[in-house]
Amino acid sequence: MTQSVWDATTLPEFSKVEPNNIVADLEALLEKNRADIAAVVEKNAEPTWASLVTPLDEIHDRLGHFWSPISHLNSVQNTPEIREAYNGSLPKLSDYYTELGQNKALYEAYKALAESDEAQSLTPAQTEALTQTIRDFELSGVGLEGEAKKRYGEISSRLSELSSQFGENVLDSTRAWSKLITEEAELAGLPESALAQAKQMAEAKEQEGWLFTLDIPSYLPVMSYADSQELRKEMYTAYATRASELSSEGKFDNAPLIDEILALRHEMAQILGFEDYAELSVATKMAESGQQVVDFLNDLAVKSKPSAESDLADLKAFAKEEHGVEELNSWDVGYYAEKLREKKYAISQEVLRPYFPINKVLSGLFYTAQTLFGVDICEESGFDTYHKDVQLFTISKNGEDIARFFLDPYAREGKRGGAWMDECRVRRRLDDGRLQLPVAYLVCNFTQPIGDKPALLTHDEVTTLFHEFGHGLHHMLTQVEVSSVSGINGVAWDAVELPSQFMENWCWEPEALAHIAGHFETGEPLPQDLLDKMLAAKNFQSGMQMVRQLEFSLFDFRLHREYKDGIKAQDVLDEVRSQVAVTVPPAFNRFQNSFSHIFAGGYAAGYYSYKWAEVLSADAFSKFEEDGIFNTETGAHFRDTILANGGSRPAAELFEAFRGREPSVDALLRHSGIAA
Repeated sequence: MTQSVWDATTLPEFSKVEPNNIVADLEALLEKNRADIAAVVEKNAEPTWASLVTPLDEIHDRLGHFWSPISHLNSVQNTPEIREAYNGSLPKLSDYYTELGQNKALYEAYKALAESDEAQSLTPAQTEALTQTIRDFELSGVGLEGEAKKRYGEISSRLSELSSQFGENVLDSTRAWSKLITEEAELAGLPESALAQAKQMAEAKEQEGWLFTLDIPSYLPVMSYADSQELRKEMYTAYATRASELSSEGKFDNAPLIDEILALRHEMAQILGFEDYAELSVATKMAESGQQVVDFLNDLAVKSKPSAESDLADLKAFAKEEHGVEELNSWDVGYYAEKLREKKYAISQEVLRPYFPINKVLSGLFYTAQTLFGVDICEESGFDTYHKDVQLFTISKNGEDIARFFLDPYAREGKRGGAWMDECRVRRRLDDGRLQLPVAYLVCNFTQPIGDKPALLTHDEVTTLFHEFGHGLHHMLTQVEVSSVSGINGVAWDAVELPSQFMENWCWEPEALAHIAGHFETGEPLPQDLLDKMLAAKNFQSGMQMVRQLEFSLFDFRLHREYKDGIKAQDVLDEVRSQVAVTVPPAFNRFQNSFSHIFAGGYAAGYYSYKWAEVLSADAFSKFEEDGIFNTETGAHFRDTILANGGSRPAAELFEAFRGREPSVDALLRHSGIAA
């Protein structure tokens, strides 16, 4: 058995991150990398895997080890010092990666290796890594010369800066707004958990009363439960205008950034020989063309919109007949939807919350992974951390450690919103024969524990945790030893959500909920009547939810596909809404200004990936519906085909290896309660 790398140096040392030294240390490391890359190229007149790829992997991983904790801290513990160092580093990293992608000598060395006699004896993972690396060189402009090459570098650097600025504007605009309420009468309808959280937030700021912010754990209960329409409208308006000319005196306005980002992406695509940025995006995905993506989304919209229209008609009729509401505004939809859900099913997220204390949920999550995939998960202590709430876990299989992950579960100031999984360390074979084991970051923004109670999650939050853990499993259960196709690396972006959406299904299965749910005070399982109501309400307004996601996907894809000078994001969004949406927000809504997935994340012309992968995940789960949701053979088959192979084989090939056929949309429509 080869030795694995598993000591203190394999985890980030957050306490040693000195913001004042980051830029200088990065510059020194990049210079060393450049020199080492030049030396590798010089030695590779006749490249082999050992002489070319192995040392380059070491160089790339060295930079990853350095940058990973800095990038992570910028997202989860954003201080002025970290932000300044992070932003000061971005142009240097952008220049470095542009140089790397356009290094012709390196490109030729990889091509020579791919055409050599040794190529015939490489493993499938090595072959796929070579194929993808050569493709990525070509998509990075390795063939560019002169002015085009210079311009590509300028665009890459500027896009990196704009993306970071976009995310900062969303964070700062969200931070800039808060509301202190001192009269309890204004808070009628809000559940005790929301009031206790708001009280705790006010006390933390040494204020009397209840403090509300635009962070989701604070915002969502108001939109769902506050009887005061005035309060709902005020918070909705603040949330819907974040990072726009209408918020925070307009100082965090993302509109000019959107215009510049779109123009630069379009120019970059054309420099590389693509008609538009959407076609450049699709070049690395499962989808074969931009038209196929548009057809896929339009087809789902046609099938889903009648269901969405029916959902809205039910809601309007209920609001009018039961509450005398003639006009349903955007700040009313969530509130009356919750009232309708309670009337139809006598269930709400708040009623379920006491049954989902975070430790019980984690225990159920780990039981699910252990049963399906044959792994054990245990918590560690005494590690270097950046916040007291962060936990560290080790995953083992057959008594041998195989991975670790950090869990950072709660919302707090200085932490960007949403939930995500990110790579900390990648699984790869080192040049001395040892195995570097994977490490992941799992980040959520759940409601913090209140007083001496544990954190109590909504069922939506439980689903989010399972989702992110699915990404984590993809990264951590890989058996691939070539870093560029290990774990989530090299996986087509429109297939990367398959394991995450797949794991969500267990949150709805009675057999799994028996392990996930238990009352925080008594340990009592979820009562049968609540379970029945929860399952009955599963597809409540699923048609409206489906068209909302399709609206975001079509807006993103069409915006990048139909780009021309002077295009206005708002005009494209309005046109998409007229086609697929059943509710249209007020004119002041600036959704696009905080759409970080596509302007500050990796989903540009790729947001459709959520729906594309949802087809795969629903169809994959239907195999467990046939065999049993805890069927260990089927679980092992999913692990060994989808999770273990990472990006080492094309996603379509892996799906067919698991399911025995091409994917079908039927399971998704059935799971969503929408007739095929």
